Amino acid sequence: MSDTVVVGLDVGGTSTRATALTLAGERLGTGRAGGGNPTSHGAERAAAEVLTALRAALADVDPTRVAAGTIGLAGAARLLADPAGRAAFDQAWHDAGLRCPYAVHGDALVAYASGTAEPDGTILIAGTGAITAQVVDLRLDRIADGHGWLLGDAGSGFWLGREAVRRLLADLDTGHAPGALGAAVLTELVGSAVVAPRPRDTVDATIQAVTRRPPIDLARLAPLVVTAATDGEPVATTLIAEAAAHLAESVTRIRPAESTTPVVLGGGLLTADTPLATAVRAEIGRRWPQAPLRTAGDGAAAAAWLAARDLPELTDPAALHALLFPAP
Repeated sequence: MSDTVVVGLDVGGTSTRATALTLAGERLGTGRAGGGNPTSHGAERAAAEVLTALRAALADVDPTRVAAGTIGLAGAARLLADPAGRAAFDQAWHDAGLRCPYAVHGDALVAYASGTAEPDGTILIAGTGAITAQVVDLRLDRIADGHGWLLGDAGSGFWLGREAVRRLLADLDTGHAPGALGAAVLTELVGSAVVAPRPRDTVDATIQAVTRRPPIDLARLAPLVVTAATDGEPVATTLIAEAAAHLAESVTRIRPAESTTPVVLGGGLLTADTPLATAVRAEIGRRWPQAPLRTAGDGAAAAAWLAARDLPELTDPAALHALLFPAP
């Protein structure tokens, strides 16, 4: 067992991370590369980033020792259904010197596994987008939201950014001077917080600044909302409360009211020390007071742990999880 190695990758739109570890929990190597999501970057470029991360993680490891691997990424089902994309990932795996099989799982499952070893529970993720999933026997079961910026992702970074702009436009329409959050948003979008003598000119400039860029770019305004809420700014505080309610509501769509299984919080807005994380924890605690509340951790290590679970020589998956993710 001591010679057996597993590999895990956490593949995102902006970065790809890989980890190689033993079944005793020893981390043998890590690797990092650029965004490796084939939906965002195309299969060939994504596979190249995966290969870069793998080679770094395996720099001091004989690849023949690797018995299993897991790749976690958003849109896993699309990759599995795309023969050309899967072939590109297979080639990257082979070029890294690996001859063992690997599994592909959604990033929501990997995030869940980074927070708990329990086979059943719920994962709630809020970053640029937002999604909730029920996990049954460490497999994704029912899913809520994750519908994208146009149709859903309520409470996400995109939602916070869009709502901040909408509040700003409402102030300008009614002739009210923007508050602290509105001024910060206006400065970010048009370069100045000064409102034109004819407020509609500032409205038009704001709209043009937004529509010139991809809609999802509104998520870049979310940190302004978080900072303003931390300072107690009224509009930002209201938006944070509304976002927390939206996120908790998405959980209620698929999680029974009497459930006592763990809830794992993932995504940058919920894993960092933010007002939204605090508000969501309070909402989850109010609705499911008996449920353990966990925070997602190292996705690459969680992917490796998922790979290790399927090996017969690993007799105590929970013990390995505890080594990889010690309780705070």
